Amino acid sequence: MSQDLLDKSYSPEAVEKRWYAYWEQEKLFAADENTTKKTYSIVIPPPNVTGVLHMGHALNNTMQDIMCRYRRLKGDSVLWMPGTDHAGIATQNVVEKKLAAEGTDRHQLGRENFIEAVWGWRKEYGSAIINQLKRLGASCDWERERFTMDDGLSLAVRKVFVQLYDEGLIYQGNYIINWCCRCHTALSDLEVEHEDLDGHFYHIRYPYADGSGSVVVATTRPETMLGDTAVAVHPEDERYADLTAEAVVLPLMNREIPIIRDAYVDLSTGTGALKVTPAHDPNDFDIGARHDLPSVKVIADDGSMTDAAGRFKGMDRFACRKAVVEALEAEGLLERVEPHRHSVGHCYRCKTVVEPNLSRQWFVKTKPLAEKAIQAVETGKTRIIPESWTKTYYEWMVNIRDWCISRQIWWGHQIPAWTCQGCRKLIVAMDAPDVCPDCGSLDLVQETDVLDTWFSSALWPFSTMGWPEQTQLLKNYYPTSVLVTGFDILFFWVARMMMMGIHFMKEIPFHDVYVHALVRDEEGKKMSKSKGNVIDPLSVIDQYGTDAFRFTLAAFAAQGRDVKMSEKRVEGYRHFINKLWNAARFSLMHLEKGFEAIDEKNISLQDRWILSRLNRVARQTEEALDAYKFNEAAGAVYQFVWHELCDWYLEAIKPTLYDKAGEKEKAATLSVLWYVFKEALILLHPFAPFVTEEIWHSLPGTEGSIMQAAWPDHIQPGDDPSAEAQMETVVAVITGIRNVRGEMGISPSTALSVTVHPEEAKTAAVVEDNRDLIANLARLNGITVDTATKRPKAAATVLVNGATIYVLLEGIIDFAQEQARLEKEIGKLSKELSGMNKKLGNEDFLKKAPSEVVDGVRQKHAALLERQHALETTLERIRGMME
Repeated sequence: MSQDLLDKSYSPEAVEKRWYAYWEQEKLFAADENTTKKTYSIVIPPPNVTGVLHMGHALNNTMQDIMCRYRRLKGDSVLWMPGTDHAGIATQNVVEKKLAAEGTDRHQLGRENFIEAVWGWRKEYGSAIINQLKRLGASCDWERERFTMDDGLSLAVRKVFVQLYDEGLIYQGNYIINWCCRCHTALSDLEVEHEDLDGHFYHIRYPYADGSGSVVVATTRPETMLGDTAVAVHPEDERYADLTAEAVVLPLMNREIPIIRDAYVDLSTGTGALKVTPAHDPNDFDIGARHDLPSVKVIADDGSMTDAAGRFKGMDRFACRKAVVEALEAEGLLERVEPHRHSVGHCYRCKTVVEPNLSRQWFVKTKPLAEKAIQAVETGKTRIIPESWTKTYYEWMVNIRDWCISRQIWWGHQIPAWTCQGCRKLIVAMDAPDVCPDCGSLDLVQETDVLDTWFSSALWPFSTMGWPEQTQLLKNYYPTSVLVTGFDILFFWVARMMMMGIHFMKEIPFHDVYVHALVRDEEGKKMSKSKGNVIDPLSVIDQYGTDAFRFTLAAFAAQGRDVKMSEKRVEGYRHFINKLWNAARFSLMHLEKGFEAIDEKNISLQDRWILSRLNRVARQTEEALDAYKFNEAAGAVYQFVWHELCDWYLEAIKPTLYDKAGEKEKAATLSVLWYVFKEALILLHPFAPFVTEEIWHSLPGTEGSIMQAAWPDHIQPGDDPSAEAQMETVVAVITGIRNVRGEMGISPSTALSVTVHPEEAKTAAVVEDNRDLIANLARLNGITVDTATKRPKAAATVLVNGATIYVLLEGIIDFAQEQARLEKEIGKLSKELSGMNKKLGNEDFLKKAPSEVVDGVRQKHAALLERQHALETTLERIRGMME
């Protein structure tokens, strides 16, 4: 077969475009909703329509694609459900910035026109990340692509809302929520990003109302004290056992507030007295509810102080903090101020400091829903992998708060609730009512708030498959097989899908949850624009090809361990792709047809060995993928293809292929070569889909796409321990001889002679039976198998299992000259190491030099030590041969 079937070098870009178009054209990603096969399904974590492909997406979607391609090869009917999320706050912010650049804003446009503008933006830009996922090779069923605001999902959202409301699981109430003063909306706990910042602890003296003294409380936010409605102490705090005062005078406000006793107060912190501000702290809100305290809101939704703040009204909250501190100091009530580093919440979108604020919002009662979601994991119906995340899941679910689901923005699912302007009746319904059922008024106004983005996302596994209709797709593919996700949305999304899926489908949404780690830079640091260490996946794909990039991600994706990414690593796997390509070109030169069967009677040791290794590697890869051990699966295939297939097998069969064997033996070897290469491509396909498809179509005897091939479940003739043991001996002998060549600086073209002293008869037999193979791969002109124990003169010794090999070097090298050269090089190294030892022993250098410089010196020192040791070992060997 002509090697023109494949170009001399692999060009990823053209290959990737051609085969992705082919896969889509042939509908090879499409799931059959009426299938009778075993099904396998994954729902994609829907990226935001505002998003672009980053390393987290790349890792997450590569893992999903590996599993989907693997399960197709296993014969399953696979559904990988794609789609995007409308991303309420993020998308609204993007469009508002666009409007601002055009000199207008959403309020000038009005709600209806603004929503139309967002839909226009989505149509123009919202598919960018989908196209980028295609570049990654994602084999999603794109014809089923969904959007969290499309008609079907909107219907599902309304049905869930109405049903939960009717069941008493959705309610309206005043509650402490996270409020963004910039975005003017509530945020869930998980939409708040916490950052440690330098601040202060302000110790404030609150006088007892009866004049008997005072108590000191400490706060990081003195501006909130204006809304205090109590001071709390622990009921068992001995310091306050004899306290007779029942109230304190609130500083600056001159109003009395009660002293209450509550077990929430920490006995070990400060004075043991806690200011209680129910309107501005979630824990204080709970205390206030227990003691029936009023809630005084002193910070408005725009971040300014309210009328309830007295003389400070109208001030910005941070300006008020400064003014309150100055006023306390002036009145002698500020006891002291201490530096304090603490965690401060910021809006995950605009980075404004979040204000815990009392607000009337819509909530989901999560406790009843969470109980069944906890039970599903406890009973093993849903597994979380790695198992270490299970404890975190339980902790969060057990301590879950009611979920604030309303957002004060325009882009999103508008809450299906209407208020009658005549009698104030609240109507929650699937469709807009025409008339109030109580008073008959036609003046009905819909709730202006929209639902939290995660509300619609929580329905994703079943709403995307057609629910509330009982579709065939739901019947066959729900529950899904696995959810692949980052730990950062384990609670944002995963827990909520568990709660909603179990409640509405009466079944878990997925059997497995695989939680992958982060992609960091090569030093293990988190990627960030400010550090300048962000790696763009699309740039990497442009430079090295998708397959090399995907293989890198898989190879370093060990469970529970962050992926350290660098372009050097991707470059290393590009070499692997090129190695495969060159091996394919070599093989295709000799393969003119496909083979129906292997001629087991005429195959050689190397043929038997590679078949046995293929069988084991196929099993090993399958077991690793089934356990989500992506790095082990990728490592097994890599080792087999690069080292066993390319480095050993293809080299070992060259004499046979070049007519140095009988026709039967050559035909048998060709059948093995064809079979092994074909099966190796299938094993590689989930990791490197493009190059394997390209080679597949050049391989004789194949039909259709490699995606339609069958996973190599059992390689004939199966495991062959005898062949593996024999080949292990052959490889050890050859490797030992090659090492001597390298250490002694002997050219590969120089033929050597060796004497083998076997310790066992079976080792002697292996060498005798494979002397031609050993001689060819080790470049020998003679092998003597001798049971004598005397070491030949001027010979290098190699120890392998069951034998001692003497490489005869007399007349090959000048021992005296080699000894002098080695001694000179060792002396030179010793001087260099001596200088480095002084540097590394200098405390000033270690303390003052940049860490990267010190690390560089240490690394070079270690490398030189290793080199010195190798040279000294070789020198000892030379001296031994001269004796």
